[in-house]
Parts: sequence; C-alpha cells; structure tokens
Amino acid sequence: MEMDEPLAYRIRPKNLEEYVGQEHILGKDKILYRTIMADRLSSIILFGPPGCGKTSLAKVISETTKYKFVKLNAVTSGVADIKKVIDEAKNPFLNPTGKCILFIDEIHRFNKLQQDALLPFVENGTVILIGATTENPYFEVNKALISRSMVFKLEPLTKNNILKILKMALTKQEGLGKYNIKIEESTLEKIAEISGGDVRTALNGLEIAVLTTNINSNGVIEITDKIAAESMQQKKAIFDKNGDSHYDNISAFIKSMRGSDPDAAVFYLARALNAGEDPMFLARRIVIAASEDVGMANPNALVVANSAMQAVHSIGMPEARILLSEAAIYVATSKKSNASYMAINKALEDVSSKDTGEIPMHIRNAPAEGMEQFGYAQGYKYPHDYPGHVVKQQYLPDKMLGTKYYIKDENIK
Repeated sequence: MEMDEPLAYRIRPKNLEEYVGQEHILGKDKILYRTIMADRLSSIILFGPPGCGKTSLAKVISETTKYKFVKLNAVTSGVADIKKVIDEAKNPFLNPTGKCILFIDEIHRFNKLQQDALLPFVENGTVILIGATTENPYFEVNKALISRSMVFKLEPLTKNNILKILKMALTKQEGLGKYNIKIEESTLEKIAEISGGDVRTALNGLEIAVLTTNINSNGVIEITDKIAAESMQQKKAIFDKNGDSHYDNISAFIKSMRGSDPDAAVFYLARALNAGEDPMFLARRIVIAASEDVGMANPNALVVANSAMQAVHSIGMPEARILLSEAAIYVATSKKSNASYMAINKALEDVSSKDTGEIPMHIRNAPAEGMEQFGYAQGYKYPHDYPGHVVKQQYLPDKMLGTKYYIKDENIK
C-alpha cells in the first residue's frame, strides 16, 4: 500500500473484527452482521453523516464476499457505467456467479433515470446494491429501490470510537507505526473531540501533525496540544445546510423555542450558524414562531422578531448572530398560545370543505347608489356609536352562527 495514500484509506478495516462503531447494526446478534458473515447480503442502503464508516463497511463486504465487487461514485458515473457493470456481471466468462455487488457512493446524486436503470437488475438479483449516502434515502432515493433494499442508519462515531481508531493508526505499520511518536492520551482525546464524529477528519489531523513536526534530538516526533490544534480544522459543522440534517436542526430549533427552552434554542441556532445557514432563513423561522407559538399570549414577540429580521437583513453576519440570539431567547421565554394558529387553521378547513353560506347583507358594502334597495349595508350598526365602542350584531353567515375559531387560553389576558 502506498504511503502517499491518506491515512484513513490505509488503515481501513479488512474485516468486521477490525471495524469500529455502529454496534447497533453490527453487533454479533444483529442481522447485518450475520448476513455479511454468511455472505448472504441483500441490497442495502447505508445513510449517515460523513466519516461515520459507510465506505469502510463496503470495503469490509468487498473483502468477505464471493461475488464480484464493483464500486461506482454517483458524481462521476452515469447510465453507461451501470450498463457496463450489468453486462460484466452477466458474462459467464468474466463472472461465473452471474451476479455482483455494486457499491454506489453518494447514491443520492443519481438522478431518476440513473436510479431507474438499476431497478430491474436489483429486482431480479443480478445486482446486490450497496448505496451510501449522507442524505435521508427516503427523500432522495427512488421509492422502488428503497422497497427492495434494507435501509440502515449509521450514527456519528463516538469520541471513544475515534480514540480507538487513532490508537490503531499509531500502531499499524501501514498507518503511522513506522514513526517514533509521542502523544499524550489527553491530546488524542482533543483530536477526537474536535473531529465532531468524523473519523476521517481526526485521522487527517493526526497525520498532518506527525508529518509536519520535526524529529527532536531523541529521535521522537512529539505531538503537543498546540501542534494537534494547529493541525486540525475548526470543529466541523455538524450538518450540511443543504442536507437532511438541515431539516432536523431547524425542527429542533423551532421546537425548543416552542418548548420554552432558551438554552436549547440558542444551541440549535449556533449549530445552524456554524454550518453556514442563511441568517435570514433563521430570522424568518423566529418570526413564524413568534406568531404561531407565542401569539396572543405576548403579541410584542412578533414585534421583536420582525425587528430582528429587519436588522439582520441590514447588518448581516457576524453581528446578526446577536440579534438572532436575542429574538430566539425572547420567543423561547415568552408565554405561549397557539390560539391564533388554531383559529385560522379551523377557519380554512371550514371554508374549503363546507357550505358556509352567504355573507350577511347588513355587513356588505354598498359602494354604488341604489344597492341599498337590495339590502346591502341595511341595518348595519356602527360600533363606535355605542357605549364601549361595541354593539352586538350578526357577523357570521347564518350557516356558521355559533362557530368558535378564536378560543382564549389561560395565557391570554
């Protein structure tokens, strides 16, 4: 193996015993472990964040299967590449088994035509598909392919998982074992922490630290906390702002404000900003929450949120983070009422699904002379002419009389 290949590639596991993490699907009593060990794999789709071990798991499968193993990358491959794989799989001279395992990295990048080209061959068993994606396959992958595959969600590697892999990298000869390296356990832990669950980032940082540090007078490469920190990128964004986790994070942000937890709201706001989320998108979500979830319990929340949105538009980042934080905390700590939200939803449901009757004649307008003779505006009582500026009269159509949409709750004064 070439030493100029990345460290993460050089120390990839060759079998399931070397594979670290994902015990929830690869424990010895789990179906995925059993099917891989028995070489009885059916089509699967693996989804999870970058650096969690999707490609490494495919590599393990390639080392354990009797079937021809082919890898394609959805970014650079097309229908012609798929057809070539199928032709070779069906060729008895090139492939006596008549089937192959096809690993497609970033399968969510395949368009509908490319995914449709795969379908009949997955269905008849010529191809055992392993798809890897950072996106939720239920949104991004052909539903017919999903229905013919087992879907497994891989979790971000834990700090202990990454620590274990870093130690393996330091001892394996194909890794960094040929170097005389001194590094404290606490420094390795910091590398694992900064990596944010992405083992590739951790390994890249460790390798850069080793290769850019001079050997001291004792023949040792000593990696200090400072060297490790300089060799690592800033802690990675926890999600891709354009990916499925974007929706998970914004959902958590909104629900934290709704749930009156300002700490959680600020936390998910920070995650979004760290991932490069558009501040105006976040500001709009706060405005919506101010109306939907705070509403009549504190109408001033909408004023604060809308003012923050306008200020974010005018000022931009990085100062916009302060405005967003203030508005999110204000919404989170306000009393809550969804009475306005429920009222409009119920009214919309009625007008779209019922015969709601005619608008009462006395509250209709009579802009043209002569309309009064047909009852327009006749009998209307002008509220300001009455004590307290209120007077009882019918406003709802006859068919809707007695309907209540706005129902005050205990948080509305």
